[in-house]
Amino acid sequence: MPAIVGVIQVINVSSSGIVHIGDVFKISPYSTAKTFAGAGSFNTGQSISLYNQYSATNINDPDLIDEPVAFNV
Repeated sequence: MPAIVGVIQVINVSSSGIVHIGDVFKISPYSTAKTFAGAGSFNTGQSISLYNQYSATNINDPDLIDEPVAFNV
């Protein structure tokens, strides 16, 4: 069934990003990344006041593979 899409605006698509508008059978990533960050790392704004008494980031990954990119065409 066809998709009816209204007005869209795409500002930025990174090098491994996917933008698809309409019907799709399968979308697969060509690259993956994993980011580790402690408490308060990704806060943005004009005046942020935060107090982290203790921050520890667990970077242990027991499953090793989160999203394989093998056989993606």
